[in-house]
Amino acid sequence: MNATSTADTLVRHLFEKQRAHAPQMGLTTASERRARLDALLDAVMKYRPRFYEALHADFGKHPAEVDLAELYPAVREIRHVRRNLRRWLAPRRVPTPLPLLGTRSWIRYEPKGVTLILSPWNFPVNLTFVPLVSAIAGGNTAILKPSEYTPHTAEVMGELVRETFDEAEVALVQGGPEVAQALLELPFNHVFFTGSPRVGKLVMAAAAKHLSSVTLELGGKSPTIVDETADIRAAARRIALGKYINDGQICIAPDYVLVHESIRDQLVEAIRRQLIAFYSEDPGRSPALCRVVNEGHFQRLRALLDDATAKGARVVQLGTPDAATRYLPPTLLTDVTDEMRLMQEEIFGPLLPVLAFRHIDEAIDYINKGEKPLALYIFSRKRSHINGVLARTRAGGTTINAAGLHFYNNHLPFGGSNFSGIGKSHGWYGFQEFTNPRGVTEQRLPGIAEVLSPPYTNFKQKLLDWALKWF
Repeated sequence: MNATSTADTLVRHLFEKQRAHAPQMGLTTASERRARLDALLDAVMKYRPRFYEALHADFGKHPAEVDLAELYPAVREIRHVRRNLRRWLAPRRVPTPLPLLGTRSWIRYEPKGVTLILSPWNFPVNLTFVPLVSAIAGGNTAILKPSEYTPHTAEVMGELVRETFDEAEVALVQGGPEVAQALLELPFNHVFFTGSPRVGKLVMAAAAKHLSSVTLELGGKSPTIVDETADIRAAARRIALGKYINDGQICIAPDYVLVHESIRDQLVEAIRRQLIAFYSEDPGRSPALCRVVNEGHFQRLRALLDDATAKGARVVQLGTPDAATRYLPPTLLTDVTDEMRLMQEEIFGPLLPVLAFRHIDEAIDYINKGEKPLALYIFSRKRSHINGVLARTRAGGTTINAAGLHFYNNHLPFGGSNFSGIGKSHGWYGFQEFTNPRGVTEQRLPGIAEVLSPPYTNFKQKLLDWALKWF
């Protein structure tokens, strides 16, 4: 039996088992779902030391960064959803319009059923368990497929899931593209995918064959504007943090900076100094800076850098690349042009192009030439500039005078728009993605619909004329 047929057999078995169990999961109460969330929270905290080891083995993450960017978002999401779940599940009464007197109506949030969560390698724990929280809250079953690029972490997550859940409720499968393909051939009720726009199109096409609903958290080139009024030192510190955490391998990292020409050189120098403060004069020796995830991505980033320098970009680089350890130093690039490859595709690494503008309108127009980004950042002390950027651009989310903080607010929807994603996650918005709002109307007294039933008379027509005019 080859790998493809083995994968088909395994995932089909799990799918059928969960499909048979899904109706029972749909009957679980708020208390029962909260108990499952408590079990997940306890397991994440129990496995915390194992995640430290696994994420360091996969790409050198520091334990503090594991806590900050992997575990805290998952733990915070569990607690937030648990606290609000009973209220979210309660039937939601809606007003009764006058023509429907004698009825009452409400919305009940019912599970979608059997769900699939395809998670990426850059934040494997965070971006697997946060959507799982929404799936559990909605009363669904879930099959998780983490990336094969972080095998140590996937193995630990697999152990956690097997210890915490019956596979009829939640199961995790490992493997490469053949496993993902086998999963996408099955008629899931909902598919939640985090990854690139290119693969997102393939996921959406596969889901369309079954009319499965999808949530796509994609990426794109997230811009950062720094105008002439910005606090340069604060902007440099926050851009450096937002860009170089996880070595730039983050979908909401600043992909490029648009800075007013009067402060460009000051900003570049301030970011350089901040990187030294974060990672020392030789970041390659700093345990706080992780590595590029694999050889393929390292070579892709080297090619982007080589292409830019060959076409005239000026480079400020802290250290020397080391292919043996997949170390690419934090790098700033100026004199960048649109012909360079790093301005044509999402960078997803420690390269940061810096472009200058003369007027805020130029920055806005430049952003609007591209696809809608997953995130957009502006650093400014001028409210008219901030409001103008918000009004005249489109993006999945925005942080003002910082980078990436909107991701951490569970009360905000997180996700993209069109090219950068479809649907939202986190908190109430994630719960909505994994449930169907079922509208219910109950007639309790005779209503106007019965009065207007056939045969149609002049009197009934006058009633309709009146209703059309006034209601």
